[in-house]
Amino acid sequence: MKRWILKAGSVTLDGLIEQEVELPEPGPGEVRIRVCAASLNYRDHFVVENAGESWRTQDDVIPVGDAAGVIDAVGEGVTQWAAGDRVVTVYLRDFLIWPPNQNMGLGLGSLSENGVLAQYVVLSSERVVRAPRNLSLSEASTLPCAALTAWTALQHAYPPKKGQKVLTLGTGSVSLFAASFAKAQGAEVFATTSRADKISKLEALGVTSTFDYHADSNWGDTVFSATGGIDKVVNTAGFGSLNQSIKAAAFGGDVAVVGLMTFGDVIEPASFLAKGISLRGVPVGSRELQNDMIEFIERHNIKPVIYKTFEFSNVKLAYKAQLSSDIFGKVVINISEE
Repeated sequence: MKRWILKAGSVTLDGLIEQEVELPEPGPGEVRIRVCAASLNYRDHFVVENAGESWRTQDDVIPVGDAAGVIDAVGEGVTQWAAGDRVVTVYLRDFLIWPPNQNMGLGLGSLSENGVLAQYVVLSSERVVRAPRNLSLSEASTLPCAALTAWTALQHAYPPKKGQKVLTLGTGSVSLFAASFAKAQGAEVFATTSRADKISKLEALGVTSTFDYHADSNWGDTVFSATGGIDKVVNTAGFGSLNQSIKAAAFGGDVAVVGLMTFGDVIEPASFLAKGISLRGVPVGSRELQNDMIEFIERHNIKPVIYKTFEFSNVKLAYKAQLSSDIFGKVVINISEE
């Protein structure tokens, strides 16, 4: 079988190498998956660029954390899965139910944990969940990290109620999933973007209106004035946007912080304390939440937004597409037929 690996010590895509290796066999408690598709997240570039630092150890590693496929063999003691089952990978290890724990790592395809950029992978039987019946496996491959992060940001602790207002930041995949999920729950959705050409695409997802964070450095106050305050902010931009998120929030509002894109803000206490803001970190999500999300996706027939699809031989082009300023949706790598 074929797989891609990141060579130890490499910090560019030059270290991403295709290999021919023997087909792996599942051990006790494991399943073997014929991978049909994988999808990229921005974090996959952190893995490439940070060998031996926060995202990788000094070893070769199979990259990428998100995939969907078909189980073709099960190991001894596995009773919940059978050959032919359509499954999606679970991003974090040992995170079955809330709360998070210190052993869950940074996801498949990081540190010393091999990922899914291969024709076949062997995983623990608890490291997969069933794929949604309403999605192709290419579509389902987009769910493990971005969709579950959006679902956790919305659902955990303070699920949005019908008629409440939700604000998503930017047009990354987490924000797009959050917009779709919130709209399906009856919330009114707003978004920030600096790209005029993406406004119509956001509106097609059900976004009521958008705010230009690049042209308006005080966009939080603008959002608050225009909406009367946001009940839930899904902050995918990071701590550099935290104070503006708090300004945009309603009294008693909730700010879920997802992104690692910007750093440095210290919370300005006046708005934070006076509004009684709830501030939460979102570490992707648990296996239990992933199953809940899949049921919701089926019930509401939610479809992921896919930006571009690449063949397995063109993995490096897929990585480069993930960095495009025009990206709107997920980059998918097709690996085998469903």
